[in-house]
Amino acid sequence: MQRVAIVDTGLCNVDSIWRALEQCGAKGDVTRDPHDLDVADKIVLPGVGAFPDAMRLLNEYGLVDAIRENVIDHGIPVLGVCLGMQLLASRSCEVAPTDGLGLIPGDVVRLLPLGGERVPHVGWNEVHANRASLLLGSIPDGADFYFVHSFHLRCLASDDVVATTPYCGGVTSMVERDHIFGTQFHPEKSQLHGLTLLKNFVAI
Repeated sequence: MQRVAIVDTGLCNVDSIWRALEQCGAKGDVTRDPHDLDVADKIVLPGVGAFPDAMRLLNEYGLVDAIRENVIDHGIPVLGVCLGMQLLASRSCEVAPTDGLGLIPGDVVRLLPLGGERVPHVGWNEVHANRASLLLGSIPDGADFYFVHSFHLRCLASDDVVATTPYCGGVTSMVERDHIFGTQFHPEKSQLHGLTLLKNFVAI
């Protein structure tokens, strides 16, 4: 059984993602202890709220170095969810310029309505693949997932963008670089397709 460390910054309720991972056959461990990441097979970084607050808490708990070491040096797969995906970036402009984990080169920027769209972007929306991804196995292109966000990750390299969503001129809804994955939507709240995506992550 795969042991998945679910990083708890205290900014969101992690129960739903813990239950979803358990339903997918993984052993989910909710933790703020950097040493728990050292014995995990996978890492999930969930989150809601403001980017600077999350990075401050990750630094306070010693999790920034632990995440980078395990992902970069030991090749442990990581999945960032919603704010967690944004934290993978180089930096964010939310509230104040703040450095991220630097695992996916790019900047987190505010959604800009182009045709009367509402920000924050809340609700179900389509996810269209730009390229093949291990996480999208058995999921039809254009499947709906659940979103809640006002910012998104603008990647430096187009190859890191796995999927986009037609909102505010195009939202980066999934990223992938080697064993580093991110979803702007919430798979744990996205019913069957979300569970399939999490199963695919656990199976990597």
